[in-house]
Amino acid sequence: MNTLQKNTQKEIGQFVAEDFRTAAIFSKYKIDFCCNGNRTVEDACDKKGIDPNAVMDEINQVLNSKTGETIDYKSWPIDLLAEYIEKKHHRYVEEKIPVLLQFLNKLCRVHGERHPELFKINELFIASAGELASHMKKEELILFPFVKRMVKAKLENGAIQSPQFGTVENPIDMMKEEHDNEGQRFRDIAELTNNYNPPADAFNTYKVTYAMLEEFEKDLHLHIHLENNILFPEAIKLEQQFS
Repeated sequence: MNTLQKNTQKEIGQFVAEDFRTAAIFSKYKIDFCCNGNRTVEDACDKKGIDPNAVMDEINQVLNSKTGETIDYKSWPIDLLAEYIEKKHHRYVEEKIPVLLQFLNKLCRVHGERHPELFKINELFIASAGELASHMKKEELILFPFVKRMVKAKLENGAIQSPQFGTVENPIDMMKEEHDNEGQRFRDIAELTNNYNPPADAFNTYKVTYAMLEEFEKDLHLHIHLENNILFPEAIKLEQQFS
């Protein structure tokens, strides 16, 4: 088995965790690298009817290219990564949601008669806004503080008190399930918006709203990737060191 064939058996999340530039290739082929990053390249390509070797050719081109900078999140201490996710991605979600809700309401009011899909898009985004607000609070108040306590205990050669939720895998499983729900919701939004391409009769607010939704989805993909593929596995490994 040659190296290329071996690499098709590597999980998508591993590629993206090691070099986030590969995410653009998976996105190009509509392969989910965040919620479903635990599949191999071969499995994902088979499901899409895509040649895995063609995808690997593009991935290898990126991996062998030295142009551009990529952040090596995998090398970060996980308490720093948790802090970064909260300050960067949680704040982004909190800032963008009110603006998008306002724009989507306006689109429904002005263009809903000609474009009834806007009502469904708005309904999906309202659901997403509520779920994400609850999801992020659970991370900020329960999961992330425990991660930080584990890192501190490890550095100080101390013990860690067992949390009320039992093992860290319990809240992580819940967070991953909620990530899956958001991933599906935004797949539905992408389909309803024709992959964020506004209709021919769209005016500026329409175009801006679709562009903002696309940016929101991309940020969410990175947000979920950092948790599912890096933070969560490392937190589970760290907890095991205390047992």
